[in-house]
Amino acid sequence: MPYKPNEFRKGLKVQINGEPYIMTSMEFKKPGKGNALFICKLKNLLRGTTLDRTFKGNDSLDEADIVETNVQFLFRAGDTFTFMNTETYEQYEMTAEQVGDGWKYLKDEMICQMTFFDGKAIIMEPPNHVELKVEYCEPGAKGDTATNVKKPVKVETGGEFHTPIFINIGDIIRIDTRTGEYVERVKS
Repeated sequence: MPYKPNEFRKGLKVQINGEPYIMTSMEFKKPGKGNALFICKLKNLLRGTTLDRTFKGNDSLDEADIVETNVQFLFRAGDTFTFMNTETYEQYEMTAEQVGDGWKYLKDEMICQMTFFDGKAIIMEPPNHVELKVEYCEPGAKGDTATNVKKPVKVETGGEFHTPIFINIGDIIRIDTRTGEYVERVKS
């Protein structure tokens, strides 16, 4: 189903030259005379490249053949990550390159969002917030009470994050997966 420019919005998934794109921004401009213009930024979901396009009122874009579903993270074997559809039990493999920095948040049996294009898994998104156990960190210096002092910690997944100095080994911390930033220490 083609989208008309009056349906363009941020987050819209479209297909251009057989590849899926997501609209990251859209600006409407009406010059003094002439047709209205729709200035869009689009991100390629396969390659991560961006595209700037301007559309007129009579242009259209095709809907991308995108399907999103919940999957469960099963395990990692080297640079391959295996997920399972929680309804059909079908398994999908993604490379480390496809998963990107998402590996830092993946714990066994975690439910994630997976995006498919033409039946192939292309994007994996962990939940917005995850709780991870601190496996290693340097002790904070006594008396160091300056605000916003951060230290690196290593968590159970092998990922490293910057947290306040009062975090200790064994603490459980909440991380925002969209930014990779520490949110809070979780009471256990």
